[in-house]
Order: sequence, then structure tokens, then C-alpha cells
Amino acid sequence: MAFQIPENLHPDCGPVVWLLGTWHGNGRGDYPTIEAYQYKQEVVFQQDGRPFFHYFARSWVIDENGETIGQGAQETGFLRCLPEGRLELVLAHNTGISEVWYGVAEAGKVELRTAGVSYTETAKEVVAGHRLYGNVEGDLLYAYDMEAEGHPLQPHLWARLQRA
Repeated sequence: MAFQIPENLHPDCGPVVWLLGTWHGNGRGDYPTIEAYQYKQEVVFQQDGRPFFHYFARSWVIDENGETIGQGAQETGFLRCLPEGRLELVLAHNTGISEVWYGVAEAGKVELRTAGVSYTETAKEVVAGHRLYGNVEGDLLYAYDMEAEGHPLQPHLWARLQRA
């Protein structure tokens, strides 16, 4: 699908401009505290000319035939773009977790690590995370590693999404 760079794009957002738009696709989730599962997902990155993107993601648990069998996670936040490809990400999750991330973007790749995680008394105890996003053959590939509930940092989610 053709992609156009917005005329009002803030210069600091240049290294992540490829993320803009709506993405759909499928992924997998796994962790020692849960049963492995498959999901479909929609991810949206929007901008308004200031040095940040608004981010929203939602997912649905699917069966082996790709049929929806339940609601999945939702998260929203702001990817704040700084000079030289530096990034800050603030996220809030429907599961009662909020996070601050720092990272960098270069050559179609975004890498972020948590600087702080907070969670409500009913949320899972998440300690840290690592996220990778990549533009691979025009698709958005990502992986999320998580340290939670006494387990070391390890793979939790991964997906391949196509621009809608």
C-alpha cells in the first residue's frame, strides 16, 4: 500500500514516519504464567504536526482457524520524538499497568526499554520490558519481551502486521 509523508510532520518524527497509519495482522503470545495463544490485532499511529505520535492498539484472541474467541489487550499512549532519533513512550494498558519507555529509531527499526512500570493492586506485577519494531518488506514486525511475576525478561508477544 502506498504511503505518503504528511506535509505537517514534525522533523523529529522523521525516523519513525513509516509507523504512521493503521496496521492489521496476527501474532502469538506466550509466558510461563499463561497458556500460549494466537491473536489478531489493530495498531494505529496518528500525528498532528507536533513532535509525537498518538498510539492505540487492541487485540482479539483467535483460535487455530483465525476465528475470534475473545477480547484481548488494549493499550494507548504517546510516542514522543526527540532529536537524533531518540524516543520516549508513555503507555497505559486496560490491565492496570502504566509504563515509561526510552529508546531510539534508526533505519526502519525502533528499540525501546522500560524506564519505569507502575501497576494497580489488581494488575499483574510487571517489572520491565523490551520492545522491537521493524519495517520488514513494508510490514510492521514487532516483539515484546517482558519481566513479570518473578520471571526474568523473556519473549511474550510477537506479530506481523500489514498497513491497512
